[in-house]
Amino acid sequence: MKAAVGEDLGTSDWLQITQDRVNTFADATGDHQWIHVDVERAKKESPFGAPVAHGYLSLSLIPLLNAEIYSVENVKLGINYGSNKVRFVNPVTVGSHVRLQTTLTSVDDVAAGAVQIVTTQTLEIEGVDKPALVAETITRFVFE
Repeated sequence: MKAAVGEDLGTSDWLQITQDRVNTFADATGDHQWIHVDVERAKKESPFGAPVAHGYLSLSLIPLLNAEIYSVENVKLGINYGSNKVRFVNPVTVGSHVRLQTTLTSVDDVAAGAVQIVTTQTLEIEGVDKPALVAETITRFVFE
């Protein structure tokens, strides 16, 4: 794993952001701000011309999309340990397609049989130059 530090691990398939996904996230988090869930108002009043996904919804897609990009063998346990940096660069309008590009930034031993990795995640929006988000995430793996 350490030999792969600095490598682009790959890019996921495109995923469409639907209003249903946004509404479900709003229900789960209690964030029902109109720019996310009121389609007609967002079309009329939002500077984006449509409802937008929550920033934290975009961030929460990282594990789902990373599963398409890479896997680690012989893992007993994987833990999301946190983030060093998260930036919501560009809003994701409902109906957009996003995909994740992941780069392995570092790998460190943290205990016998365990490592901590840092990955740089870029969530791209199809047809848009600026990404939706860039995040540096930390994961710990305990091996069998």
